[in-house]
Amino acid sequence: MLAFHVKWKSPLFLLAITGMLAFSATAGSPVKPDWSLLSVAMVCAAILFLYWGFEQSRASTREIAVIAVLAALAALGRVTLAALPSIQPVTFLVIVTGYVFGARTGFMVGSTAALASNFFLGQGPWTPWQMFAWGLAGASAAYYRSAFPGAGKWAMVIFQFTWGYLFGCIMNIWTWTAFVYPLNWQSFLATYATSIWFDTCHAAGNALFYLFFGAGVIKVLQRAKKKIELSRLPVQNISPPNNHN
Repeated sequence: MLAFHVKWKSPLFLLAITGMLAFSATAGSPVKPDWSLLSVAMVCAAILFLYWGFEQSRASTREIAVIAVLAALAALGRVTLAALPSIQPVTFLVIVTGYVFGARTGFMVGSTAALASNFFLGQGPWTPWQMFAWGLAGASAAYYRSAFPGAGKWAMVIFQFTWGYLFGCIMNIWTWTAFVYPLNWQSFLATYATSIWFDTCHAAGNALFYLFFGAGVIKVLQRAKKKIELSRLPVQNISPPNNHN
């Protein structure tokens, strides 16, 4: 259990440490650093570290199949509703996946869904940021469940709603570093203000998806989880009775 927490928290420390090192290395330099490139590199490093941790975990074939199916469904929902402003069923599905299956599966479904859907909506330097943001949404749902095991329906609605703004905040960091100058708190707040309407639509969509579909989807995922857990149980060898006595 300790190794699991270390593996899935280390990328956040890696991201922070890399950022501090990059800032320290460039603070006194006369050459202006490319913060857009540095930010993408940091996020890519964190994602690769998490994928390496998943590969080392030796997940079962059934767990990999569940991740593939849920990521495909989330990607399909995003592509289908792409015409609507910031209505993202992928966020809702990723959060309930992490809530049921845990941080590892939640992150993998979120990051894979972002990568897969962008083959239809367009790949670019924003893709790693989307992978990281949706992955964190899934992983955070597992920690939310551990911290508040008795939380009810409306607490999860608030959690879903909040992630609409958190996702927008993470993506605004990419926009801020890529297109805004100078980089300061004033310019970041201005960048965030321009996306507040889209983030509100995202948050409201998350809450509505959970209100209408949350209970049903969680029940389906819990059944799938039970089947996976049963498949891991060792088969007991029962010897036939000895009739020669």
